[in-house]
Parts: sequence; structure tokens; C-alpha cells
Amino acid sequence: MKKILLVTATVFYAALLGAQIQTPPASPTFELKGTVGLTEVNLIYSRPSARGRSVAGELIPYNEVWRTGANASTKISFSTDVKLNGNPVPAGTYALYSLFTEEEATIILSKNLELWGAMGYNAQDDILRFKVPVKHPSSHYETFTISFSDFTMNSANLNLKWEHTKAMFAIESEVDPIVMAQIKEQVIDNTPTNSNTYFQAATYFYQTNRDAELALNWVNQVLKQSTEKAYWVVHLQAKLLARLNRKAEATAAAKESIQLAQSAGNPDYVRLNEKLIASLN
Repeated sequence: MKKILLVTATVFYAALLGAQIQTPPASPTFELKGTVGLTEVNLIYSRPSARGRSVAGELIPYNEVWRTGANASTKISFSTDVKLNGNPVPAGTYALYSLFTEEEATIILSKNLELWGAMGYNAQDDILRFKVPVKHPSSHYETFTISFSDFTMNSANLNLKWEHTKAMFAIESEVDPIVMAQIKEQVIDNTPTNSNTYFQAATYFYQTNRDAELALNWVNQVLKQSTEKAYWVVHLQAKLLARLNRKAEATAAAKESIQLAQSAGNPDYVRLNEKLIASLN
């Protein structure tokens, strides 16, 4: 009987040790992904909330290295080489630390990914430090938030926001040399087998204000090879004709694109073409 009781007690104690009460984390972990130019940017960070506590100078400590979130240090990854506020950074994964004052923040990338928060932080592990201004907007962020904004073809801003504190820095990805090398290889020096390659090259030339006549030739190749005209291709044709100041042809192409867009049930392109026609008058 004693042996049975001992075994029962042991099993019960083991079950007690293994039991876990699941509660919501105080600072949940989030993953933020985005494409900046041709670069995949990935962040993993824990998001603390103010909950009535003072943020500026306390939860975001002044003049101390901060983990830029809660729990483990924030991790940021780049799939290609980038520039942060003009500073070159190789592709890879880094710990994102920061050091705030009321007026400016020092953004820190560290190669040490093993630390819990900033405990054990050593500046010798830094690969980059740079300063950005700190703003104090009227908008309120109860929970620490990292977000992308202000996208261009090759850049975006990364925002660190909590309560009335905000810091921001630019991520820039090399795009133009890579895209132009592809266009030269696939379109200029060769004949594409896929007509969409012509369309992509023409679109990039239009977006970057390059040779409109050459881009128009590529669009005409797309239309020549197509069994049915696509309203978005004809719209690009109209825009290139307008850039070449061939207004009558541009207007005619825009009107054709309107008809095609209406048949396809796309009111957005109807409006885009109407706006283009209005700009030609």
C-alpha cells in the first residue's frame, strides 16, 4: 500500500510540475515583413504597452542602451546589402538597439543576437551607430510599434513609435543598376520570348523617366504579340505618347484603354485614363 501511495504521489507531483497556466503575454512578440526595393526586410520584436506608466525617459530609458522593445532584443534582417540613413550595411541579421534622449536617438546594429534585452551589451559588437532626431507627435501609441512608411522604388522609412515618442530612419536598397542590367540582358541585347518582359522594361523606363521612344517601341511589341489588347498596356502606351507630346495619339490610346477597362469592369483605369486625357487639353 505504501508503495502504491508513493507511486501515486510521485505521478501527481510530476503532473503538478508539468502543469502550466497559459495567460496572455504582457509584451506579445510580432513579426514585421516588408519589401524595400529588391530587399526583403524582416523584424521580430516584442511589443510592450504603457499601461499608465511613463514612457519617455522611463520605459524608453534616456542615455541607456535599450532593447528597442521588450524581452529579447529586437532582430532585423536584410536579404541584400542596404543603406541605413546612408550608412552601408551588409545583408544579414542584427540586433536592433537604440539609445534615446529627448531630442535624438542613436540607432545601433549589433552582431550579438544572443542577449536577453540589453543585459551584457558590448559596444564592441556594434557594426553601426548613427543618430536621428526624436519627435514628440500629438498622436498617441499605447503599444510600442515598429512600422514602414514612405515607400519609394528603392527606399522606405522604418518608424519606432511609443506614446508620444517617435524616431525614424531610412532603409535604402540598390535597385536601378540591378534592374537596368536585367533590361540590358533580356530586352536590349536579346529578344524576349515573353511579351510581359517588354511591358516590365517599358514600365520601368516610364517610371524612371528614361527613353520614352524606346519604351513605346517595347509597348508596341507587346500589343503586336497579344491576341487581345489589355487596358493596362494601352494605358502605358497613352502615357508614353503623352510624354512624347503626341497628344492626339495619346488621347486616342487613352480612350481605347477606357473602353477596354469598362469591358473588363475596372473603374480605376477608367479614371486614370480620364485624368490623362484632361491633362492633355
